[in-house]
Amino acid sequence: MSSPTTTELRVSGMTCNNCARKVTEAAQKIPGVHSVSVSVAAERASIRWISAEAKNLAAVLAAISQAGFAAKAMPAVADGSKQSRWQWNLILGLAVTALLMIGEWIFHLAMAPWFQWLAFALAGVVQVFCGAQFYRGAWRQIKVGQSNMDALVALGSSTAFGYSVWALLSGHGGHVYFMEAAAIISLISFGHWLEARVSDQASGALKSLLNLAPPTARRIQSASPVQPESFDLRSFRPVTVAETKEVEVPVSELKISDRIALRPGDRVPVDGLVLEGESAVDEAMLTGESIPADKKSGSKLFAGTVNLNGRLVLRVTATGESTALAHIIAAVQRAQTSRANIQRLGDRISNVFVPIVVAIALAAGIFWFVHSGAEKAFVIAAGILIVACPCAMGLATPAAIMASANAAARRGFLIRDGIALEKAGKITSVIFDKTGTLTEGRPKVVANKTFPIQMSAELKSYKIEELASSLSSLSSHPLSKSVAEISTMRLPLTGFNELSGRGVVAMLEAGHLLQLGSLRWLLEEKVELEATTTFADEWMTKGASVLGFAVDNRLVAVFALQDTLKPTTAKALEHLGYDYLTDGYRIYLLSGDSSRTVHAIAAKLDIPHSRVFAEVRPEQKAEFVKRLQARGERVAFVGDGINDAPALTQADLGIAVSRASDIAREAADVILLKSEIEAVPEALGLARATLRTIKQNLFWAFFYNALGVPLAAMGFISPVFCAAAMGVSDLIVIGNALRLLRWKP
Repeated sequence: MSSPTTTELRVSGMTCNNCARKVTEAAQKIPGVHSVSVSVAAERASIRWISAEAKNLAAVLAAISQAGFAAKAMPAVADGSKQSRWQWNLILGLAVTALLMIGEWIFHLAMAPWFQWLAFALAGVVQVFCGAQFYRGAWRQIKVGQSNMDALVALGSSTAFGYSVWALLSGHGGHVYFMEAAAIISLISFGHWLEARVSDQASGALKSLLNLAPPTARRIQSASPVQPESFDLRSFRPVTVAETKEVEVPVSELKISDRIALRPGDRVPVDGLVLEGESAVDEAMLTGESIPADKKSGSKLFAGTVNLNGRLVLRVTATGESTALAHIIAAVQRAQTSRANIQRLGDRISNVFVPIVVAIALAAGIFWFVHSGAEKAFVIAAGILIVACPCAMGLATPAAIMASANAAARRGFLIRDGIALEKAGKITSVIFDKTGTLTEGRPKVVANKTFPIQMSAELKSYKIEELASSLSSLSSHPLSKSVAEISTMRLPLTGFNELSGRGVVAMLEAGHLLQLGSLRWLLEEKVELEATTTFADEWMTKGASVLGFAVDNRLVAVFALQDTLKPTTAKALEHLGYDYLTDGYRIYLLSGDSSRTVHAIAAKLDIPHSRVFAEVRPEQKAEFVKRLQARGERVAFVGDGINDAPALTQADLGIAVSRASDIAREAADVILLKSEIEAVPEALGLARATLRTIKQNLFWAFFYNALGVPLAAMGFISPVFCAAAMGVSDLIVIGNALRLLRWKP
């Protein structure tokens, strides 16, 4: 049976990927639905819920019904009956079509009465069994006030079959079109089957992700299990083999703080921390990094990665939908099933296209009836109805988005949705934060200087390093974390406050004020800084950040912190280019650091002086983005911290690097799973290629219909050719989209 958070549905009425998209969109609108996976051939939909409590099956069934399809719950046990029936119908239709074609085209039996009656019987079987899916689909869409390609197929095939039955039974004589009626249904069904097979390639990365996490794990059981509330990695004592027993259990039974044994070659089942052992772990599928990561006690492990060469003991920190792998899968699924604004054009045309085509077919039928009789009129009308199918138009955008989302996941970055892809393809300027984005984000204190001041007796009992370290340890900013490492002593402080982009303050016992932050901020706080001039000038010129530490508004120390550029930063900026007019991007550097420090970094990267802005507070970053947008620029902002969230939100495209805080990730449109920013030009390049592919698909879909309808109306192409051409048009659109899977920068 289905798991508490998964429901399997049988969905009838679907004939192509457009139908699958409608079912997916209808189900995903319901609150509580985590993701939806639909198979046209199997007539199934798998609904994953956010939680068992959020399950609202009745609402999902109602939404699918309103979209024009019938759905009901079914066991999760594999049932291939529907898929087998669908395949047998396809084989039946193709066999009948081939037999009738041989009879008419090779043995020239088209006018033989006995062969016409045989054709009537065989084509009738195709209409009833193979054509039923199109008739049911058309009827369901009509009941909800919509129309789709099923209506055109049903009308076209019925027109050819109906005229032939009338001609045969009335004794009118002449040519009958039973072969054409069977061919229309059979060839279109075959085209949809090929379409489904080809589309499976576009979801290859997602399927790989879904299969990464193993179904079972070796849980370690002992006489003294670790308790979540008392666990401390520093006090962990490895138990001996004699005290433990490994039991293989389903991953769904694992709980937080369980211990898991990982042998060489094992896939990591859940997220966790290494308790004991050392090994190399392959994280390529999640991060795109080809070099294995070394893991030891205290290192983080992620579900789906592979332990290569050592035994590890893992403490579970996240399971199920909370793992990093689950979040990545959700992001890829969200991108694949999302809609870009450009898709609205195709949707609007598709919605009105069927009535217009029916009107054209009627007009052409009347014209040819008057000039050439009923036979020609029916054939022309059938051809128009078939060749005008808007299926390719509906596939143009979602096929490209699906392929692009998978290509992005394979390269180590996630794109939130189709709208983000569309925005990324139109970017003209890229703004980079400095710390943690262009640099490693792990600055070190490389020099410090203290200044003697008159202190009270109680303050003299503390070391300056202990005071500064205790204050900075309360902050999550990279510079504060570095200062925190100069001492292990932690003093009790109260009233801690972090002033974004400026510094941190707190109160020591007896009411002494401690301040640590930028020299500019300390100057604003009336702290005398004259003594720091020589020290600050020397280190800022070298690209270091300088922080001042004050007690009771009197400067007592300064710290120089040096960060290093990421190895691929210069190459990434070179790929982006500095001149938008040469198909590159305008590069800007924004930082809250001092002007001399930021310009020293910019000089190493050849970023023009006019595009470097220092001592910028977080709220000012968002304002800077607004100013560029007011000039007509389409702006991408690349950042990694809470301070960058306003700018990430304001930008046309927000890009968060791998160590980004949760807030930055929520605000971002693109998330880089690896820390190197070389993925930034890749992401923007892939987005441009995707937008170009969507436009190509829409053009060819429009061109195909614009050319096919007049040719069919003038009688230049037969209904059989129209049916084959319609299937080919779908394959062209999907094949063009699949080229994105092989896209290279």
